[in-house]
Amino acid sequence: MLLSSKPPARLLKWAVLLGWVVITIMAVPAASRLPDVVEARSSAELPRGAQSTQVEELTPRFPDGELAPGVVAYVRPSGITGADRAKAEADRRAVAPIAAGTVEPPQPSRDGEALMLSVPLPDDDTLADRAAQLRDTSQAGAPPGLEVRLTGPAGAALDVGDAFEDIETPVFVITVLIVTAVLLLTYRSPVLWLLPIVNAAIALQVSGAVVHLLGKHAGLYVADGMSTILNALVFGISTDYALLLLARYREELRRHPDRHRAMAVALRRAAAPIIASAATVSLGLLCLLAADMGFNYALGPIGAIGILGGLVVVMSLLPALLVVFGRWIFWPRIPRHGDAPPARGAWDRVGHRIAARPRLVWIGGLAVLGALSAAALGINTGLDRADFLTTTPSSTIGERLLAEHYPGGQGRPLQVITDRPDAAPVTAALQNAPGVAGVGDPLPSTDGRLAKLDVVLTDPPDSEAAKDTVRNLRETVPDAAFGASTASEIDLADAQSHDRAVVIPLVLGVVLLILMALLRALVAPLLVIATVVVSYFAALGASWLLFRYVFGFPALDTQVALMGFLFMVALGVDYNLFLVSRIREEVAHGDHRAGVLRGLAVTGGVISSAGLVLAATFGALGVMPVTMMVQIGVLVSLGVLLDTFFVRSVIVPALALDTGRHFWWPAHRRKTPPMTRPKEVAHH
Repeated sequence: MLLSSKPPARLLKWAVLLGWVVITIMAVPAASRLPDVVEARSSAELPRGAQSTQVEELTPRFPDGELAPGVVAYVRPSGITGADRAKAEADRRAVAPIAAGTVEPPQPSRDGEALMLSVPLPDDDTLADRAAQLRDTSQAGAPPGLEVRLTGPAGAALDVGDAFEDIETPVFVITVLIVTAVLLLTYRSPVLWLLPIVNAAIALQVSGAVVHLLGKHAGLYVADGMSTILNALVFGISTDYALLLLARYREELRRHPDRHRAMAVALRRAAAPIIASAATVSLGLLCLLAADMGFNYALGPIGAIGILGGLVVVMSLLPALLVVFGRWIFWPRIPRHGDAPPARGAWDRVGHRIAARPRLVWIGGLAVLGALSAAALGINTGLDRADFLTTTPSSTIGERLLAEHYPGGQGRPLQVITDRPDAAPVTAALQNAPGVAGVGDPLPSTDGRLAKLDVVLTDPPDSEAAKDTVRNLRETVPDAAFGASTASEIDLADAQSHDRAVVIPLVLGVVLLILMALLRALVAPLLVIATVVVSYFAALGASWLLFRYVFGFPALDTQVALMGFLFMVALGVDYNLFLVSRIREEVAHGDHRAGVLRGLAVTGGVISSAGLVLAATFGALGVMPVTMMVQIGVLVSLGVLLDTFFVRSVIVPALALDTGRHFWWPAHRRKTPPMTRPKEVAHH
């Protein structure tokens, strides 16, 4: 038996420690190179099979295919002066060396109040540096009163790069500090808190190394921002599992004189819910393989790798560390063999109050959740590109300036590719279509089989009018694929709708099957799933109120609803799983009511601490400059807290008490559920 009291097995802890030292030494260099495999491939993040994705994939076949134009807007409301024109012309000559082609003269607006300089830049690793040089050159020495802004694809890429610069490390540091504070408050030990932190850090290194190796050698796609989500997920889930194992180990130390034996029993009793939890979250993430969105699809296997990494570390390294350090690691509250169980705590008192009127409690609780859920009915979804960052980037201001003096889509034209090299029918159809302000000359592909046209829409790219124009063009213009700008936004929204309709039922099915397998019941899993889903909508409604009236966000990013559901349901079921499995264990050797109350009393503290840790890790995403990350962080944090302190601690016990032994149907005819407790761990 692992870590048993037999002398040969006692040596196993040292072998485990040595093995993890070797693994960590090998993993750290690979994990440190994870940024090397992060790619900003638009085609990989776009919906699989969509027209905009096809255009993105075909673009490299054209002479300008690897370009990201930087568009400089020069605006003076009183009218462009001769000095302004001289400045724009001087900039054109100055930036010619960094351009990837001819820089055309500045284009004046019809109202005479603006100039537009378009500079082709290579879309490669040098884009950020060239875009910064273009911005600095154009803004340096501008005549007084002339507003100069860099926009276009290069300007947007520069703004995003500036926003992400050096942000990942502060987010991680904030996460560690918050989690450390929670652990110190939970255990009040100057040493014990280090072990969950160390285990989480090693799990991060191992997971990062695996993702790096798969990205480098197996073609696994790692998108921008994915490593931040991986860090939050692995750190939170690893710490949670460590807390649950620590709590069970501390219980067993009071029952066994030998710490090795106590750990062996703790592992055996904690393994089922922890492994079921890891299976729930990892399989839930793998349901994203059914998604159309490239980002969602790629997140599935990467997230699953992180969860499994955390599981393996916590179930092997942490037990070895605990038995090596011995009981003193819990100082000053060291659990001794024969110590009486802790006195009646807060969760024991909560349980008895719930037991007085359980039906009233769960009905009232669901009414509260329903009221919060009602706020979700007013959610607006779909952020404009201007709201991608939490602050208004310079490129967005530049795009708005151009929209005031040029056709709305001038800064971000559509890209239309046709397999008719002459492109004459497509060009004619586009020129005659309503909502089209201009059509560029056809550009043949390098192999002469395709043609590409830039199409400027009359309306701003993010407007509903522009989206209606693109939908109409797709129906009326034959033999053409529409991508970039408004076309990409339409495809992204359609793919997210598909993913929600497909992935959410899959996740619910996977979670239900795992709960049924663990609990060997049907009623309990169905009730648990129902409460988690209701708490998700309640958290969504409460989050929307915060986003709308506190953060000032005009809408919810299209990815947030699915990501929030996935993390909240999978992680929310975790805590219910830990609670209900422990209740089932307690009921197996006693009265149902007493078992429910005992299960809540012994798990309440540790699950509450675990919920605080997980809420903190996702809450740290709130300091990110990306609106989507902030919204995911707030939604998951709020949902975890709601589930931990209200759904799991109040509503689920009330349902278990009200339904009685029917809670375990179809096993309710038995005197107890089919689980027995070993003699060595029975209560005294």
